[in-house]
Amino acid sequence: MALSSCSLSSLASSFSSLSFSSNVSSSHRNLSFPGIRVSRPAVSLKALRPIAAVATLPELEGMTLEKYVKTRLPGGFAAQKIIGTGRRKCAIARVVLQEGTGKFIINYRDAKEYLQGNPLWLQYIKLPLLTLGFETGYDVFVKAHGGGLSGQAQAISLGIARALLKVSENHRAPLRKEGLLTRDSRVVERKKVGLKKARKAPQYSKR
Repeated sequence: MALSSCSLSSLASSFSSLSFSSNVSSSHRNLSFPGIRVSRPAVSLKALRPIAAVATLPELEGMTLEKYVKTRLPGGFAAQKIIGTGRRKCAIARVVLQEGTGKFIINYRDAKEYLQGNPLWLQYIKLPLLTLGFETGYDVFVKAHGGGLSGQAQAISLGIARALLKVSENHRAPLRKEGLLTRDSRVVERKKVGLKKARKAPQYSKR
């Protein structure tokens, strides 16, 4: 009988603990449910706001850059005073310099974006200003067409160097020393009749 009473008491205590845990779990669900329901819209709104801003940023940036260039260059490129034209292969670049903080805008786009972040091409366009210590003294506005990005970058470099000569003739010596005023006349050699390319000949067969 003692054993049966002990077993009954242990079972009762276990049942009471189970019922208590079920109450706790149910109360936990009831407490957490309103919190989740209230917090869901707030989290979703916060998550959507930056996504919408990022999605519209490139379009707005392109529009503002074009308007920015037009406000900085009234009358267009041809009406400006400090202007230089550079050429390389088939690429032609018209460059305008204005006092500023070192911005580079090519065809109404940021230079790093336009040149695909290529460090060599970015070095080409910055070298004339770095040579004279004007890397943060002028804003550079460029219209480039023809050729590829490599040729355009070298054409921009020559255009900046020529524009800097209009600022002061004293810039000629350091720019000439770095070879920045020399027009690179190398172009692709034309294909010849009877050859596959400019100099490559078809394979010779004796018989």
